[in-house]
Amino acid sequence: MDRDLALNLVRVTETAALKAAKHMGRGDKNAADQAAVDGMRRMFDTIHVNGVVVIGEGEMDEAPMLYIGEKIGCQARDDIKVDIAVDPLDGTSLIAKGSPNAISVVALAPEGCLLHAPDMYMDKLAVSSRAKGVADINAPVEDNLRNIARALNKDISDLTVTMLDRPRHEAVIDRVRKLGARIKLFGEGDVAAAVAVAFEHTGVDVLLGIGGAPEGVIAAAAMKCLGADFQGRLMPYTDKEKERCRKMGIGDINRVLYLDDLVKGNEAFFAATGVSDGELLKGVVYYGNRTAKTHSIIMRSETGTVRFIEAIHQLDRKPEYAI
Repeated sequence: MDRDLALNLVRVTETAALKAAKHMGRGDKNAADQAAVDGMRRMFDTIHVNGVVVIGEGEMDEAPMLYIGEKIGCQARDDIKVDIAVDPLDGTSLIAKGSPNAISVVALAPEGCLLHAPDMYMDKLAVSSRAKGVADINAPVEDNLRNIARALNKDISDLTVTMLDRPRHEAVIDRVRKLGARIKLFGEGDVAAAVAVAFEHTGVDVLLGIGGAPEGVIAAAAMKCLGADFQGRLMPYTDKEKERCRKMGIGDINRVLYLDDLVKGNEAFFAATGVSDGELLKGVVYYGNRTAKTHSIIMRSETGTVRFIEAIHQLDRKPEYAI
């Protein structure tokens, strides 16, 4: 895939972030999410790809834009065919409350390379490149944390585990505490939390627990770009969800989905822009004179290149849909 696609994807997430950030702290998560969706969709129309949304805002009858199966991009005859996974606003409640760690995010890979994850739960394990290969989602949490600490040359007491603050995690939280590791709970924002473990400056070492499956695939694309590790297992709770797994070709629902199951091949892009300040990215800042600053990250798995991009936007000079 053309490496210049990376910068175009950042323009997509920047637009969604600029739109969503206008709603920070205003208490309306639906308005923030819709603004991000509208901005992302319009900017995608300017990108030269033949794209299909494989992970989006829901099924066609649930989402007016960026629904699963929607065709996006310029759709010219010679444009490359790609799978696209989007989360225009990962952390809708966060931005409505003015809380940190809300981001806009996109993952992209050649056609047929992203798992078409149904909207259900997924058990997840994510670690950095330094701990790749030493943890197994099937192993006891105690064994995994000891192995991860050893790989990172840390004491267990210095290891930081992050997971969603949900009642379903109470048992594993107790086990982590008994082992002596530190815990950082978060309320929302699966993608940002998973990707954060790959960067030392965030201070988190491993993500554990059950979150959204679509967010898992998006995070897996980032982890592949970073040479890190991500493992998942779908957690269907209803007969309808189990049937969806079978339609995806997953006969053994309990089998572990490794990076190459979630993101096939070695051509993937990941782009994200901060909406509110977080551990990985800074949020949108609005200045006077109709200017704004965004902070983004773009990664490419083929080369392993990771770029942080800080951009100043002259809003009066942008098309209306880009602001």
